[in-house]
Amino acid sequence: MDYLDALESKSICVIREAYQKFKGRTGMLWSVGKDSTTLLCLVRKAFFGKIPFPVIHIDTGYKFPEMYEFRDRLAKEWGFEVIVARNEEQLACGMGPDQGAKLDCCTELKTNALKQLIDREGFQAILLGIRRDEHGIRAKERYFSPRDSQFQWDYEHQPAELWDQYNSFLNDSEHYRVHPILHFTELDIWRYIQREKLPLVDLYLSRQGHRYRSIGCVPCCSPVASPAASIEEIIEELQLTTESERAGRAQDKENLYTMQKLRSLGYM
Repeated sequence: MDYLDALESKSICVIREAYQKFKGRTGMLWSVGKDSTTLLCLVRKAFFGKIPFPVIHIDTGYKFPEMYEFRDRLAKEWGFEVIVARNEEQLACGMGPDQGAKLDCCTELKTNALKQLIDREGFQAILLGIRRDEHGIRAKERYFSPRDSQFQWDYEHQPAELWDQYNSFLNDSEHYRVHPILHFTELDIWRYIQREKLPLVDLYLSRQGHRYRSIGCVPCCSPVASPAASIEEIIEELQLTTESERAGRAQDKENLYTMQKLRSLGYM
């Protein structure tokens, strides 16, 4: 077993543990980015080619066109249905990235869209493709992370996780965020994508000397200078770069504590 096999094995264990505990009340968020697509692959491996719970895409209405095309194409090729969650009321009122602080837009179009879906569908566990190395506040996460009825995350008082013993006991009106790839790094993700020959949105590959390292809403993402036009070249580049993965994300630039505020309020 090489180190990618070990990472994969741990993720599959977390995925199966969550499904065994919560069964029909489990869902998975799929942003269609590299991390959540890797998680989608791991879910299929965990259940022998099947995805036994709903796949959820939070649609702000501001994603890259390439992301929507990839979402619909891969869902058809891999044979799963996608639940699209949108905060229609706020979209109708004109909420968007240019309306005040990014904190307000992300809260309404992402966090509250997910909250509406959980309230409607009764999910008790939501799987997400986040990693500890991606952002300082995500480094504080647990594999099984409780959220209260208001979606708030008490990052200062989290349950202990000793060895592979995960806390999964719910109080009333709580749900769990489950993070099966928490132990992966950005470089691990790209090596796993390379090994598994996973499809991905081509925004990650260089076009005219620039590419995206992190993708989301068009107004909030900027490309970085990079000649890496293949997965092999991306891996080589990441072994040398000192630039942050989220250097092109507006949420991280607006305020030092914006991501911490977003996540404490229920952001992904």
